[in-house]
Amino acid sequence: MTERDPVAIVVPPELGGERADRIIAVTTGLSRSLARRIIETGDAPGVGAPSTRLAAGTEFAVRLPAPDPELQPEPIPFEVAYESPEVIVVMKSAGIAVHPGAGRTAGTLANGLIARFPELARLGEKYRWGLVHRLDRDTSGLLMVARTPAAHQQLQAELKARRVGRTYLALAVGRFDASTGTIEAPIGRDPRHPTRMAVVMDGRPARTHYRRLAEWDDVTLLEVTLETGRTHQIRVHLASIGSPLVGDRTYGGGQVTAGDPGRVWLHAAQLRFSDPDGGREVVVSAQLPSELRGTLVALGTPLRGESPVG
Repeated sequence: MTERDPVAIVVPPELGGERADRIIAVTTGLSRSLARRIIETGDAPGVGAPSTRLAAGTEFAVRLPAPDPELQPEPIPFEVAYESPEVIVVMKSAGIAVHPGAGRTAGTLANGLIARFPELARLGEKYRWGLVHRLDRDTSGLLMVARTPAAHQQLQAELKARRVGRTYLALAVGRFDASTGTIEAPIGRDPRHPTRMAVVMDGRPARTHYRRLAEWDDVTLLEVTLETGRTHQIRVHLASIGSPLVGDRTYGGGQVTAGDPGRVWLHAAQLRFSDPDGGREVVVSAQLPSELRGTLVALGTPLRGESPVG
C-alpha cells in the first residue's frame, strides 16, 4: 500500500489519558489492530508504543496507509448455517482468511460473501463487509455477518456486553485434573515476536472458560466459552498453562502430538445471539469438519468422558 501525507492529530479532551492506539483508532476511524501496526512500524513518530497514554491536547502526526483496492467478488466456498433479513451465520473452513489484510485482497471469506450477498459490499471497510467478529485463518466454524449497518452496530454491542454465546471445541495437549476451569490473564502483543500474541501485564483483559469433555493418554477435548474476544485468545490462554492446542505450530512449540490434523485443532461449534430481526434468540450449531472428526476417531475410546464421535 502507498502512503498518504501525514495527518495531524490533537488528542481531544474525552480521550485524554487513553492509549495511543485507541486514540488513533477513534480519531481516524481505523481498526485498533491497524492503529497498533501504524505505531509499531514508525508511522506515528514521537508517540512511542501502542500502550503509551497521551494527555489531552497532545499533538502528533500519523502517516495513514492508502485504502486497499476495492474488494472483488470471488466464488469462495462456504456454507450458510442461518439466514434472516438482518444477519447471516456462515460456516468457515480452516485455511481461509476472514478478510483482506497485510497486502492480501483476494481469496478471503469477505470476497466470497460479497459474491453471494452483494449488499454486503456497500457496508465497506468501516463495517468490514458486515463481519461482526473474526476467526483465525486456521480455525473452522461459525461466524456472524450483519446485512445492514444497524444490525452490525446492534450485534457488536451485544458482543461487547457479553450477550453473545460463543462455544468452541478444542483439543489440547496434556490432561486436566479439574473438570472445569477459567483462565483469566491479559493478552497483548508479544514483545519478542510482534506477529504473535502473549499473556502480558499491560495487555487487554481476557477470560476463557473450559469444560473437559473427553481425555486420552496425552490430549484432552475441551468445550471452551469466551467472555472476551482477544486475538488468538484460546490458543494463547491454553498455551500459557502448558496445554497448547494440538496442531498449533505457533504457540505449541512445533511439537506433533496424537490427534494432530495438520492444522490448529479448534472449531467454533455454536453461536447463541438475538437476531436484530425481531429480537428472537437464535442458537446455531456446526458439526466438526471431517479432518477433526477423523482425529477423534483415530484416538479411539477416551480414558475419561465421552467423545462426540463414535
